[in-house]
Amino acid sequence: MTAQDKKLLKKFTVASPARSKLALYDTKDNTVFESDEKDEARDALKSDADKLRDLQRILWAQGKHAILIVLQGMDTSGKDGTIRHVMGPLNPQGVYVNSFKKPTELEMQHDYLWRVHKVVPPKGYIGVFNRSHYEDILVPFVKGSVSPEQLQERYEQINDFEKYLSRNGVTLLKFFLHISKAEQKERLLARLEQPHKNWKFNPGDLVARKQWTLYQKAYESILARCSKQWARWFVVPADRKWYRNFVVGRILRLTLERLDLAYPPPVPGLEDIVIED
Repeated sequence: MTAQDKKLLKKFTVASPARSKLALYDTKDNTVFESDEKDEARDALKSDADKLRDLQRILWAQGKHAILIVLQGMDTSGKDGTIRHVMGPLNPQGVYVNSFKKPTELEMQHDYLWRVHKVVPPKGYIGVFNRSHYEDILVPFVKGSVSPEQLQERYEQINDFEKYLSRNGVTLLKFFLHISKAEQKERLLARLEQPHKNWKFNPGDLVARKQWTLYQKAYESILARCSKQWARWFVVPADRKWYRNFVVGRILRLTLERLDLAYPPPVPGLEDIVIED
């Protein structure tokens, strides 16, 4: 791992509760690059994508590990864009993407982790959660619909759930896409003013925007309580889309490189096999 990569990981990893305050992270950060250089970042992302494709093939062939990527963030922070740019170059047969919206009637009849556990990626695959089980902390936190004691139970249950996954071959990468309120306004205005983006605009986003401070506090609470050694949170600057994509792609690549990935050994006797005409 290069010194540059170590610097990147150290800067964005929530390694302790003291690193959970969002004010510590600049939403416009572009630490790795000398200037606001999109082309340099895009070249780096393309290089990482080439390496990720090779690593994904080994992950698939070996069938020993699974990767679960959790994407959380305020509206317009770029969850969809991150999936498109980072996961897009990979073999789609080996990538599962799941979105979590308001629970269905069936899901409400089960515990809140039921709908999550059933779509955890199997070994050999990369899974992406566009929103996740953390919605079951965020929404109650903001709405005040559960007691502090119930929230504390959910923190503990989620930590136990993620620890269980990590001990059973699932490597978790949790990314909070950190966007500023000013940048969100610009992106919401673009959805209103540009006809080809009108379909993206949801008036409900404005309700959440009015509760910006509460959501920030909710995320800080999650980062403080649920960034564990077996499932770290990363706070990713999201005002610059190109830098957001680079950071997520680089951390994914570094994570795969740290696993004991190897092609399985060939079946014995291959050298003696003759394929007849």
